[in-house]
Amino acid sequence: MEADEDHDNTAAEGEPKVKAVIPPVANEKGEVDEIQEVHNESSGDVSEQTAEKSGPTSQNVTREIRELIPELTLVLVGDTNSIEFGSKNILFDHDEQTNAEQFSSKLYDLCDELETNSSDIQLKSDPANAPGDGEHSEKNTTSGGEPDFKSLISSATNETGTLHMDVDGNKAEESVNISEENIRKEKPQTEIESLLNRLHLLDKYEQKLTPSDFLKIGPTVKQHDDTSEKDLAHTFLQRLMMLDYRARYIPVKQDSPEVSHSDPVPQNSETEDSDFDALFSTGVVSDQPKQSNVHPMDVQMAVFHCSDSFLKQNMITKLSQCQYALPLLVPNPVTMDIECPLWTFRQIMKSWKITQTKDDSNIVTMKSMPICKVETPMVSFFRLGSLLVSKSQLMNTLINDRHSTFFHRNSPGSTKSRHLMDGVAEITWYCPAGKPNDAFTDCIAFCNLHGDALTIEKQREILMEKSSVNVVLLPTLKRGDKSWTVISSLLQSPKPLICLITDSDCGAVKIKEGKYKMGLKDKGQPEVCEELKAIIGKIVSGKHTSFQLETMAKVSGIRVDEDDTVCQKGKSDAMEIVNLLKGMDVSNIKGKFLPCQGQLWHDWCKINKEQYHLKGNNIEKEKSKKQQELKRIRKEQCDVSCSKLIKLFIKSLSSLPSEEREYFLKWTQILLDALSTDDLSSILQAYDKKWSELLTLKKNHDKSDHLISNQTELEEISAKLQSATFGLEHIFREIGQIYEAHKSLQKQTRMEATDWSKYPELAAELMISGHPMELMNGDAGYVPLTWISSLLDGVIKKLGDQRVFVLSVLGVQSSGKSTMLNAMFGLWFAVSAGRCTKGAFMQLVKVSEEMKKDFHFDFVLVVDTEGLRAPELAGNTTLHHDNELATFVIGLGNMTLINIFGENPAEMQDVLQIVVQDFMRMKKVKLSPSCVFVHQNVTDIAAAEKNMDGKRRLQEKLDQMAELAAKEEVCDAECFSDIIAFDVQKDVKYFAQLWEGSPPMAPPNPGYSESIQDLKTIILSKASQSAGTTLSKFKSNIKDLWNALLQENFVFSFKNTLEIAVYRKLEVQYGNWTWALRSNMLTIENQLHHRIENGKLEEVELSYLFKEMSKTYEEIKTNMKVYFDDDKDKDMLVQWRGRFEKKIKDFCDEQVKEEEELQKQFDHVWSGWVTEITADIKPIKQINLEVDKFIILQDLGIEPSLICDCESRGSYKDISRIGDYFDYVTLNKHQELCNKSQQSQDNKKEKYIKRKMKISLEWFKSLTTKDFSCEEQQLIRSFIDNVEKQAIDKIKSKPVSTRGYSSTYLQELAKNVQEMLTEFESTRKYALKKAFTVDLLLYVFDMAGSWLSQSHNKFKMNNDAVTFVENRKEQYYNIFKSFCKGNSSAVVLGELICGKLKVSTVEAVCNKTAIDIAGEMKCTFPAFNGNRLDLEKHVLKSLAEKEDFDSYLNYIRHPKNQTECFIKEEVEKYFFTQHKNKALMILKKNVEDINKLVRQALFTATEEVKSKSGDIDMWLKELSSLIKDELTFDTICSQSFSDINKFDFLKEEIEKGLESITKELGSLPLDKMKEFRLMPDQILINQLCNCCWVKCPFCAAVCTNTVKDHSPDDHSVPFHRPSGINGWHYRNTVEMSINFCTTNVASYRHFYPHHDSDKKIAFKLYRTAGPDYAKWRITPDGSKLTYWKWFVCRFQKQLEDHYNLKFQGMGEIPSEWIGCSTEEAIKSLDEMCE
Repeated sequence: MEADEDHDNTAAEGEPKVKAVIPPVANEKGEVDEIQEVHNESSGDVSEQTAEKSGPTSQNVTREIRELIPELTLVLVGDTNSIEFGSKNILFDHDEQTNAEQFSSKLYDLCDELETNSSDIQLKSDPANAPGDGEHSEKNTTSGGEPDFKSLISSATNETGTLHMDVDGNKAEESVNISEENIRKEKPQTEIESLLNRLHLLDKYEQKLTPSDFLKIGPTVKQHDDTSEKDLAHTFLQRLMMLDYRARYIPVKQDSPEVSHSDPVPQNSETEDSDFDALFSTGVVSDQPKQSNVHPMDVQMAVFHCSDSFLKQNMITKLSQCQYALPLLVPNPVTMDIECPLWTFRQIMKSWKITQTKDDSNIVTMKSMPICKVETPMVSFFRLGSLLVSKSQLMNTLINDRHSTFFHRNSPGSTKSRHLMDGVAEITWYCPAGKPNDAFTDCIAFCNLHGDALTIEKQREILMEKSSVNVVLLPTLKRGDKSWTVISSLLQSPKPLICLITDSDCGAVKIKEGKYKMGLKDKGQPEVCEELKAIIGKIVSGKHTSFQLETMAKVSGIRVDEDDTVCQKGKSDAMEIVNLLKGMDVSNIKGKFLPCQGQLWHDWCKINKEQYHLKGNNIEKEKSKKQQELKRIRKEQCDVSCSKLIKLFIKSLSSLPSEEREYFLKWTQILLDALSTDDLSSILQAYDKKWSELLTLKKNHDKSDHLISNQTELEEISAKLQSATFGLEHIFREIGQIYEAHKSLQKQTRMEATDWSKYPELAAELMISGHPMELMNGDAGYVPLTWISSLLDGVIKKLGDQRVFVLSVLGVQSSGKSTMLNAMFGLWFAVSAGRCTKGAFMQLVKVSEEMKKDFHFDFVLVVDTEGLRAPELAGNTTLHHDNELATFVIGLGNMTLINIFGENPAEMQDVLQIVVQDFMRMKKVKLSPSCVFVHQNVTDIAAAEKNMDGKRRLQEKLDQMAELAAKEEVCDAECFSDIIAFDVQKDVKYFAQLWEGSPPMAPPNPGYSESIQDLKTIILSKASQSAGTTLSKFKSNIKDLWNALLQENFVFSFKNTLEIAVYRKLEVQYGNWTWALRSNMLTIENQLHHRIENGKLEEVELSYLFKEMSKTYEEIKTNMKVYFDDDKDKDMLVQWRGRFEKKIKDFCDEQVKEEEELQKQFDHVWSGWVTEITADIKPIKQINLEVDKFIILQDLGIEPSLICDCESRGSYKDISRIGDYFDYVTLNKHQELCNKSQQSQDNKKEKYIKRKMKISLEWFKSLTTKDFSCEEQQLIRSFIDNVEKQAIDKIKSKPVSTRGYSSTYLQELAKNVQEMLTEFESTRKYALKKAFTVDLLLYVFDMAGSWLSQSHNKFKMNNDAVTFVENRKEQYYNIFKSFCKGNSSAVVLGELICGKLKVSTVEAVCNKTAIDIAGEMKCTFPAFNGNRLDLEKHVLKSLAEKEDFDSYLNYIRHPKNQTECFIKEEVEKYFFTQHKNKALMILKKNVEDINKLVRQALFTATEEVKSKSGDIDMWLKELSSLIKDELTFDTICSQSFSDINKFDFLKEEIEKGLESITKELGSLPLDKMKEFRLMPDQILINQLCNCCWVKCPFCAAVCTNTVKDHSPDDHSVPFHRPSGINGWHYRNTVEMSINFCTTNVASYRHFYPHHDSDKKIAFKLYRTAGPDYAKWRITPDGSKLTYWKWFVCRFQKQLEDHYNLKFQGMGEIPSEWIGCSTEEAIKSLDEMCE
């Protein structure tokens, strides 16, 4: 225990007084010191009463004791914090030290226990009889066996027999011949080892603790529970990081009871002597362990010694924030060398206010500086010898009487044993607040040397040299005392000296100039401190030496930590950078060395945002100009991106080893901060002054020019402040901009060896190591998406796509957000007064291994943001910025902390409104964050009733805001809990105020630390129920949120790119699942088809089909379950699971229903057979469609000349594709309307008629100028498409292939078309000419004619007797020839069977090959093995390669038709040209499979007939049965071959024939497949085109959703196109629209939903324009496909001719579009699927 730590044995205030008696001690002459009676009153005396030299005799003492004895007397010996029971007596003897408050409570505990055990016990104590000669007996006991008192004190007496003991019972240093310095050097290392071992730090002395050991989510830090010694060090550091200054006073678990029992001393009777012996006996054996608790300062210093330099720095910074003294000189516990940990002070900033008197008024000036740079007076305190006065406690009273800056003997947890503090010099700074009650008017350093300065020579000399004032505590000295040498030297020194004499009661006396003395005896601490303040204040107000921490590096004989090689290397590299900046105005540094983030970046952000809010006529042209501007700025950034500063920074960052790199970054930050400190301080003062003036003017409602002038000046100061702020984050911001500029241009500059593409990787390493990274640029208010995406990609590359829990914070500025996060997680977000954090920063915090089992994520990603309601932003700017920031961070976070400063949510009303609206937005875009409200700076957090009232008011305010937001966002919500899961009882936390008093000297409030810990527990509890998000999803969320925020309508603009990507993957899987079902059904269909053809099946049962499909369906269900349950994106997939499971079920049922058509087919075939047998055979005539068409048109009343004219022109063939239908329109209806209006005489209708006339005349005018509306053109075109579809469907429903053609089919068709035409005209204001009717009917007849011809030819082939016989001519000829040659019946039958099998095999092989080819392409061909979007990309690529306008027109008008053409072309190309050999291999394999099947069937049938002795009829039936599923096998009359009985011979004959058939089929041409039922292209069309084909109402781009009916999801397409491609133009002009849909919906322009609409709709509100628009999701994301720009330029003339419009005026093609090559256009298609 150090000698300068007092024992203040006083009870807590208000407690009853308990008398304690200190036993007398005999001196050398046998005299007994006077008994001192000490009461537990809080006297505040610095010195205790000293024992007098002479006193009463032993008998007198005994008598006095007896007089004093009450019923219970407590005798205090040694330590006051421990008790032991004898049989009747009480002995206090324990090593543990306590403070006064703890001491008094233990007395009460003791009294209670004694009173309970024996109420009448009397405790008496007599002093031992001491021999007068003062000699020490060699025995420890008297002859009576009682302890000898001399033996108790002999070891504590000095040479003269006088007892010199401090209050702890420590022997005085004068009795020791060897110096304390030598004792320390020779001190066994086992003590240090033992200490480190007890703290579980022994292995950390060499392998140091690092910041990463504590920058992790670990178990909850215990606040009130006792801690075991092994956890003491970690608990101390964790609580220190949470700004809990009670970290020094952590209670330790006791291994045994606090009150221990000793074996009683044997005794015969209760006498005073026996009582005395029992009290002072040293022979009593206690069961209480003698090992004391670890001294709190030993814990601190042990952690300090076992930490690496970075953790030491963090630790010292936190100690400084806790207003604790910091180690300045530290003896090494092993070598005892003196070390100065200068590096650990480098992060500390101190702020204070200097008070100067000028002209009878006080001028207060604020100053803020790094503590290492501060030049202040330093007052050093020393003690010489062992004193009863606590030097540390005296200094605390002097500096801050409410806080123990220096640990002292009466501090909680203090013990006698202390191993690491002697020789340590601690330093602290007094920082005045600029108030009248300040102790000093300027900053002063105070240094405290622990231990006896007499024996600690080196530290004493260093401090006395460096000090401005030396203060020495000492007793009255005699000449010749060792202490006199030191004092004499100080008296001769020019340095001011103050001697505090502990045993003198003299007042403050000036001995000579600069030399003072003052007695401490019988004086209270306040009195002493006031006198001391006056003396020190007087000294430092005059001429004095100053102390600067950095000068310690020049002191000889000590080791400075900054001299380490790695530290010096980091510093030298950092100095290279800082040397570039020396002599420069700080506000000009960024402009010169960081040009990319200055005006260039601000201009880029401004222009990029303007892209989403375009105005004017030709917005595409305006947009193109802006994009060129953006490119120009990026090019300028590239050109200026080679500053020397950045090159040096990147060089060091990429080449230095990890430790040196960490030093380099720290030094760079430290040096840059120091560089700008002075400028920032003066600017902040100017800002504060101007802001105060402005507030006063506003308060007085002053609206004069003076107010405007002040606002302008404030903005100028704010701009200067922004320029002068320069730190490490600005360098990283510059690196990000350099990367973005080069990435956008994909250009490598002249940056020598530095590769910009490596920048994200370097930043990713730093982020992983715990450095905060800027997420949103605070100065520009913009998120650099390219940089952030690449940075997170780098993190993912190194860590993997880890799951993270994103915690964001939101609140007004200076409300303690960053401080809260730093304290909660041990982070290092920037904190200081004012708007410290700009923008948003993110930092990774790892979840410790022991905690991972409780969470579903690996990291917590903390997002810190700048404050809302910034005073430097005004009006709408503030509101817009705050809205933007709040939406961004709430959308990013899995949880958002809403930080409210104070208890009144009314002050936060505008922020709450933003928050509520943002949560509503998140709900609408399917994001579901949670929130916790934090009320900081609450005065009385313990008042439950008050807090409940506050919660109620907050709930009411939130509900009110929710109701208002619901109206604005058009959402159904009545209260806040309707928007987000929120429980006001659990999700609102009240925080104590941060400071315990008034800064700058106030320590953090311990209640704040407890609140932090409680909040952390709540957060982690909620986090344990969350799956978090992956880093890749977090990256995607950043992009989606920011892109949506660039628009005005967040909800309509938000596009979840990750969700889109997941859905596209699901679409691919859906395609695979449906293909498996379709492929299986095709196989079943083939089998059933052969059975029907063989006559083996008369009815198809649905149960059979479901049974056959069930196996495949169950396999797919299993695959679906695995996909939805196990995919890494399962949380996102769950929203579509039910819908897709139903889609697959419906698809399966649909396939089964299609098979029912086979039943109908069978019925038709059967009826045909019956008809053939029963009816007279008549020849089937050829049909003449041309004659029939002419007759039908004439019957409709159409002139023959018009029919002939239309046919000769041939225009009807292109009627569905022409661009302008104006020539088909007649004006008769409008002329009639005009005539009717002129004839009307009804006055009541006059106004109405005039309006109608006006509309009609305007419309007529528009028609005469050939401005027939785009929509009318489209309506006619859609009408034609609809007529065509219905006509084809109608004609295909006719049984032409089974019953033949009839002209009534065409007549019915013509009648339907005419009815549809009449209905269409009835809804229009115009009529269509008769020529249109003729062309339309001819077009429909032409489309139907080809199908009718094919179907009738098939009917004739199957039903015409002559054709039937002719087709079998060769077959019967071969039979005839065989009989003529005399072949046996078996040979003839074999040839007959082979002939039938050949035809059937060809069909089966072709059908099976068609299925296999389709399957092969579906799995391997890029256009077919993806989703609908992949197919679309390849269709467009194909069109670009052909560059055929008619094909494009077909694609624009009939996208499905063009896609089917593409599929047919690709199948033809793939298997008939590019992969012909593969197709032939598939065909040959199928031939071999059929051959094996037939051979096996022949063998089985033969063996079966032989075993059953059957005949040829049985053999034929058996064979037919075995091959019925694979081959069609017509019935053969067995009567002609009844003589066959050698079935083996028959089998051999057939096998011979099969060999030739197999050989012949091996060279079967692939074209043969076209003659049969199944075609690979049609199979693929059925599979791939069964999707959504709805077109965009603006540009006709097709929805790319793979699922046909994807409700409730909106229609969407990743890239739209200029609406002019679809014929859109400006009303009453011939100017085509050049604008993309995505540009329009981001602009302020309007459109007419219909050609005859009077009301315009804003493009931003396009969904309100009607049902066609409402279901489309067009995101104003600014995405533009180069492809469509190329298309417009390439086919400009064709488009203009087709629509009879022009790309001019408002539709002028931007010059930037011209010059795109076909290759560039095709390459841009890859963006579609990104």
